[in-house]
Amino acid sequence: MTETPTPTLWKTRQVLLSSRPLSWVNTAYPFAAAYIVTTGRVDALLIVGTLFFLIPYNLLMYGINDVFDYESDLRNPRKGGVEGAMLDPGLHRLVLVAGLVTAVPVLAAMLLLAGTGHPLSWLVLAISLFAVAAYSVPGLRFKERPFIDSATSSTHFVSPAVYGLVVAGAVFTPGLVALLLAFFLWGMASHAFGAVQDIVPDREGGIASIATALGAARTVRLAIAFWALAGLLMLFTGWPGLLGAVLALPYIGAAWPFRSVTDERAETANAGWKRFLWLNFLTGFLVTMLLIAWVMLGPF
Repeated sequence: MTETPTPTLWKTRQVLLSSRPLSWVNTAYPFAAAYIVTTGRVDALLIVGTLFFLIPYNLLMYGINDVFDYESDLRNPRKGGVEGAMLDPGLHRLVLVAGLVTAVPVLAAMLLLAGTGHPLSWLVLAISLFAVAAYSVPGLRFKERPFIDSATSSTHFVSPAVYGLVVAGAVFTPGLVALLLAFFLWGMASHAFGAVQDIVPDREGGIASIATALGAARTVRLAIAFWALAGLLMLFTGWPGLLGAVLALPYIGAAWPFRSVTDERAETANAGWKRFLWLNFLTGFLVTMLLIAWVMLGPF
């Protein structure tokens, strides 16, 4: 017999669901990988920073989004699961408070451990947190500014890596810059492709996006172009980083069937989006293998 969850347990589950647990690794991994590959050590800053970008960061980012997107999410059939919580309005305040309560102490500990030796890291972290809020909060709503929406979304995932590099004292070689640019284009492509499936509910809700501005087919083709360019940039990272160029191919393959999709059938791109979500785990494994080779064979 299945037990009915208590109100507290139910609320806890809803708060966690709003943080998109399936996507936690997408922000924690870039920081951890950048930091440990640069420093070659496991220390308190690595652990605390990874914890921050794993849960509090995502709870802030996605929780804020779910609260301020509630009205439009009501029209979106994708919401209510791993692709986004359908938060009861009575939980909105709780989600925002939970994001702040979990983030502030971990963030404070991270800044304390980082010390004052890398002031540029403060700027990177400030940009990262600003992007988290600016994407969704009223008055800014970067998610409703075509092209800026994709760039801001990409910043959500690239900035933890940049922070990890800066706070670890990395030297920004041309190869490393090419790698970061490739990552940024990958992020823009991913956001743009993800926006295609929401064209109909977004338009019904009066929400602008890169996909509502360009239309479904052109947005998919732009995403494919971004992934292809990201792959080309990896060729400039040197050995063994250039092997990462092939990692763009599965994403292009997932989007390719939808390159001519009409706006009316844009929701069918959700099938490609679900494949994309699982591709991230395979890509993460292969990137880990490349990082190990990078450590063994030398820097980019």
